[in-house]
Amino acid sequence: MTTEAAAPPSESTVITSSHNGVGRIELNKPKLINALSQEMVGDIDDALASWRDDDSIKAVLVTGRGERGLCAGGDIKAVYNDIVAGTDENARFWNREYKMNHAISEFPKPYVVIMNGITMGGGVGISGHGSHRIVTDSTKIGMPETGIGLFPDVGGTHLLANAPGELGTHLALTGLPVGAGAALAMGLADYYVPDAHVPGLIADLEAGGEIPAVIERYAADAPENELAEAAGWIDECYAGDRAEDIVAALAAHENPDADAAAKLIGTKAPTSVKVTLAAVRNAGNMTLAEVLEQDYRAAVALTRRPDLKEGIRAQVIDKDRNPQWSPATFEEVSDETVHDILTTDHEEKVFP
Repeated sequence: MTTEAAAPPSESTVITSSHNGVGRIELNKPKLINALSQEMVGDIDDALASWRDDDSIKAVLVTGRGERGLCAGGDIKAVYNDIVAGTDENARFWNREYKMNHAISEFPKPYVVIMNGITMGGGVGISGHGSHRIVTDSTKIGMPETGIGLFPDVGGTHLLANAPGELGTHLALTGLPVGAGAALAMGLADYYVPDAHVPGLIADLEAGGEIPAVIERYAADAPENELAEAAGWIDECYAGDRAEDIVAALAAHENPDADAAAKLIGTKAPTSVKVTLAAVRNAGNMTLAEVLEQDYRAAVALTRRPDLKEGIRAQVIDKDRNPQWSPATFEEVSDETVHDILTTDHEEKVFP
């Protein structure tokens, strides 16, 4: 999430090319940490569609330009502007984005993505569903949406629900990022390659070598899982299905990190926290397509409620970091409200 100037209009924000049978997708909005616009989503989706049945393309490689990360997520300032304008651009953006996420998951050829630096929100959507997901020393993977009045979309709850124990629930509610070690342990990534070796890896992939063999040549032993010692209290405290119970259990736990998590969740949008928890629980028994359809229903519904506009205002418009959530407490968010947000159909669907 950033508000720096975007790339010059004359420069494409998604650069596609092919080298020795490898289709290359480079996100090219480095000053915005490659935040996704509707146009970028369309370009990625179109490239995948054109390469899917192209026999000259044997694999796809996805990277982000700049030193700061693969992708910081969606362009939330654009989301805010659309809410203010009252148009349906957000709905169209999410519909196309979720279709793209599913296309990645079903891509019939190796889909290699280098998740260096900040890989959050929509960045998880273009990476987490791929077949060969590579993390590095600089990787920071997270879904921080509860802090802006949204929820972990782009199929994020599908990934988090399938993480060991309650680690995914912890990340979903707090929005905290993890590094390479925890990402691998949680099933969010497949390989670790040190940052210094990434240029060589890219060069060898583009030289046309066998994808698994090339990656294995550069892959190193996984770094330490930074959440390993916390798994005990996380599994214990996040076991419930009510946000109030989880926060109370965290606050009462003797581990100071648990109390810090309780305080952190308490700063998030109450509606978002409750919707996120229910979405994660649902996702454990859903296909990715079903999760993405649930994501679309919830995303559209939340644009019609006050928190998303307020959360983005507080984070990137006025930057006062003091959102006034409505409702302001978990107790004021009814189960019926959560159910309606997750289940009410809208005019469009992701998968008609």
